[in-house]
Amino acid sequence: MLRFDIITIFPGVFSSVLDESIMKRAQEKKKVVFKVHDLRHYTKDPHRKVDDRPFGGGPGMVMTPQPLVGAVKKIKGRRKVKVIYMCPGGTRLTQKKAKELAQEKNIILICGHYEGIDERVREMVVDESLSIGDYVLTGGELPAMVVVDTVTRLIPGVLGKEDSLLDESFEQDLLEYPQYTRPADFCGNKVPAVLLSGNHLAVKKWRMAQAHARTIKFRPDLLKK
Repeated sequence: MLRFDIITIFPGVFSSVLDESIMKRAQEKKKVVFKVHDLRHYTKDPHRKVDDRPFGGGPGMVMTPQPLVGAVKKIKGRRKVKVIYMCPGGTRLTQKKAKELAQEKNIILICGHYEGIDERVREMVVDESLSIGDYVLTGGELPAMVVVDTVTRLIPGVLGKEDSLLDESFEQDLLEYPQYTRPADFCGNKVPAVLLSGNHLAVKKWRMAQAHARTIKFRPDLLKK
């Protein structure tokens, strides 16, 4: 079982993701457990502050080290845990990285805010930083949700048909081929005849060709790998 501990100042935003669909079923199957922690419960500040002005001046606020370091150490205990800080400057999350994380047993996700976290938090308790793209969000909650979803669905037994993982986008550095369902003719737009032929080898070849064509058109950078 994989355990996620998520440290955030907005714990309420996670219920809509963790209590629905695949994430909910993964918990029911005992494949994963989610623990969401309110960072303000770990601050020693009498006003429950977790941020302050940056030394050297500049706009915005910085998350202070005491609550974050205290939270990680308390949550971690004696367990072997990978601590990940979600931030735009981190390593890009990829399918390959998600597969690596799916092999872990304990992961702590730190959701940053404001101008980021005090650098000493990285030095003291963070193992690595992750980013979901080259853009800036208001906080680390949405990126943390992306990590949780991406990793959880790769855990054996979470999805109903694990074979479906083999043909997904980014497997073999290709985008997924086009998909069709009933009706076979929708407003004059017909499903490719090969998919109705019953010839499994022909279908497989068509799908591979379509995956290559779609990758060349939309993500040619993947083929350079």
